[in-house]
Amino acid sequence: MPASPSTARAINDRVALRLLQQEGPLTAGQLKQLTGLSRPTVADLVERLTAAGLIEVVGESGEQRRGPNARLHGIVADRAHLAALDVRTEGVSVVVSDLLGRELARASVPIADDTGTGPAVEQAVTLVERAAKEAGAERLHTVGVGAPGLIDPATGELRDSSGLPEWHRRLVAALQERLPARVIVENETNLAALAEQRDGAARDRDTFVLLWLGHGTGAAVVLDGRLRRGASGGTGEIGFLPVPGTSTLPSATDCEGGFHSLAGSAAIAELAAGHGLVATAVSPGEPEAAALVRQAVATLSPPSLSPSPSASSGADRFLSALADRLAIGAASVVAVLDPGCVVLGGEVGQVGGEVLAARVGERLARMSPLPVEVRASALGGGAVLRGALLTARESAQDDLFAPRSR
Repeated sequence: MPASPSTARAINDRVALRLLQQEGPLTAGQLKQLTGLSRPTVADLVERLTAAGLIEVVGESGEQRRGPNARLHGIVADRAHLAALDVRTEGVSVVVSDLLGRELARASVPIADDTGTGPAVEQAVTLVERAAKEAGAERLHTVGVGAPGLIDPATGELRDSSGLPEWHRRLVAALQERLPARVIVENETNLAALAEQRDGAARDRDTFVLLWLGHGTGAAVVLDGRLRRGASGGTGEIGFLPVPGTSTLPSATDCEGGFHSLAGSAAIAELAAGHGLVATAVSPGEPEAAALVRQAVATLSPPSLSPSPSASSGADRFLSALADRLAIGAASVVAVLDPGCVVLGGEVGQVGGEVLAARVGERLARMSPLPVEVRASALGGGAVLRGALLTARESAQDDLFAPRSR
């Protein structure tokens, strides 16, 4: 059946808004060209969207001819303000942006291990409120939260997970109570995969696996363009994967003895020490493993530094041993999912770059009959915040751009 006039208008409005979001400010003529709609139809939708406060005139095109057809229309960026949180065991980071995703404020706060649940929650919520105030946001429309642990697929809530601070779960409830905003919670590794697919190393991939390498380990699975969470939200809990090379087996409450024991930050630091490597973190909160991998890659890469043969040899052996470990976990994922592409994510994956990715790829080629490309993260640890912001932005736009009753 043909769409009713009101439905057709709603569809046209949404198409125009998406074009303005993706392409930036456009003239009515450009909207006509891109949508294939008639000039009167475009004029009507521009009038409707302007009256609704969703778009505004932001300038004029560079054409010689002036007038209504030369006006550039753009989305009203401050129609809604968004926040993204990256919740780690050692602290919280937040970014506040407008509806177009332009960053307006950024802040972080460390939270010590011995901080009580109440004070930790208060520090985190206050951080968000201060960042919103700095950004000039009277209220936040949507808040995206990236956190370690399992997200219940039925409720969207962060589940109680052993080994994670209690304040993580309390924080979500506190945000919902204190802020007049929609709060969306997602696993941090899933958000990192979303960001890498949109803006990072997996831009050309509909199917891939992101192997998270930071303080801990994890994986995110994207198949046919869709993020897969599993029946209980636990897809990608690769830290619990039983692997050779450990002294024990993981349990339901402890990933010690699983892949985490080979590829977590502490395990990588121990491996580096065995090869005589030391390094200093370049930023607060950086995993020790990332600093060590960065140092090892730098020792091998710039010939101008003329590293000593022993230092170069130690770095080379360390990276080779690390690649062996990472390939063990990646091979299991590849054998089950055949993703065609594995992104080494997180801080470790980013600083390891092509040097580490190439070594893991070589080992996978020997271990698996399935073709797989290994890529280094383009966004590193910042992928979680970026993914949380993208999630908040899409949710807000879905709400604001939704067809309204006429």
